[in-house]
Amino acid sequence: MSKDIKIKKGLTINLKGEAEKTLSKAPRSRTFAIRPADFHLITPKMVVKEGAKVQAGETIFYSKSNEAIKFVSPVSGTLTAIERGAKRVITRLLIEGDSQDTFIDNGTANLTSMNGESIKQHLLATGCWPFIKQRPYDVVANPENTPKAIFVSGYTTAPLAADLDFTLKGKEAELQAAVTALSKLTEGAVHIGIGADGSSPFSNCKDALLHRVKGPHPAGNVGTQIAKIDPINKGETVWTIAAQDLVIIGELLLTGKFNADRVIALSGSSIKTPKYYTTKIGAEVSTFVYDSGLTEENVRVISGDVLSGTQISPKQHLGYYANTVTVIPEGDDYEFFGWNKPVFNKISPSRAMTFSWLTPKKKYELDTNTNGEHRAFVVTGNYEEVFPLDIYPLQTLKACMVEDLDAMEALGMYEVAPEDFALTEFICVSKQPHQQIIRNGLDLMYKEIG
Repeated sequence: MSKDIKIKKGLTINLKGEAEKTLSKAPRSRTFAIRPADFHLITPKMVVKEGAKVQAGETIFYSKSNEAIKFVSPVSGTLTAIERGAKRVITRLLIEGDSQDTFIDNGTANLTSMNGESIKQHLLATGCWPFIKQRPYDVVANPENTPKAIFVSGYTTAPLAADLDFTLKGKEAELQAAVTALSKLTEGAVHIGIGADGSSPFSNCKDALLHRVKGPHPAGNVGTQIAKIDPINKGETVWTIAAQDLVIIGELLLTGKFNADRVIALSGSSIKTPKYYTTKIGAEVSTFVYDSGLTEENVRVISGDVLSGTQISPKQHLGYYANTVTVIPEGDDYEFFGWNKPVFNKISPSRAMTFSWLTPKKKYELDTNTNGEHRAFVVTGNYEEVFPLDIYPLQTLKACMVEDLDAMEALGMYEVAPEDFALTEFICVSKQPHQQIIRNGLDLMYKEIG
């Protein structure tokens, strides 16, 4: 039975530079990159050597800890570089793309006759498995486990994030194929969160439970939806998958081709004409950032949204899971006596000094300036105002910092991911790196318990 979700705790961050609902095709990228760091805790074991030719969908490396989990090339071309960092850890694989892709033919899948095990083996063999993540730990799912449920968020609330109702339009057949396949991998249900207002491409989806979601950010986070629908207890596992990744899985099941097309929302106040682009996973960001034009030179380019994305250079490449690129002012200048005057151009949940609560629909042009320095935690109670999960955010952060595994377990770390703490980090007067603290805590739990 579906369960509608209405979130009251949270914070809507209205920023200038929302992408217009127009779709353009980005120029073909010359090179494509895969960063193993995008697959947290995965150690790559190479299959192809530097200088080798690869096809789109061809395996280029697998997980050292589980050879069944394969990672494939998003395009056809030549593997021109295997870059390594400290201790010879692979940091980036660079592929010089062909002018036109040639695909590995994986054959079409008969979902009616396939059972859960055969679907799992097909997804593993074709390189689609890395799209499936698990909680606890927020890592690529362990195929040896069976999840109690699978969650998909078809609704976004992060500032300037891609509108999934727009990016998934016309992909209903691929979405349905993927959902039908996933429904055979779990003993429970496939839960899909969609916006309470508007028309979602998931609206008529079968083999899933639809949940209408309403409220401020982080209502669109899959972690929030898990907490409200079917929270994770000790010993339980759920899988999550991004809505756009369902399209890639669905197309592979229907056609046999691993098509790494990605619809990107290029947004932000430093973009002249923010809009949507069709590109490929791992493409050069410069192919579409400069096409829309920058309003200024001193900007920060973010692969992802402004709260949980990763800073990159315009000359670098799109992250494996990213469907948004945000460009905002760098913010490396400082206001004289900025701490000692009323503030009208910044967002805050507090009514002290900041007056954003008077104009809730106003759109702001924010930069990356943190407006303060790192200091010890100050207990203000603000975290709880924007944190809708039924756990104590401050106590959880402190437990992670002191590496108290018993406290982390008791406080509910099994159901969180770093992105669930993006808002508390945004409003933190102590300027603590909440997401990194949670990531470190999850890694410790994975090492000691998982």
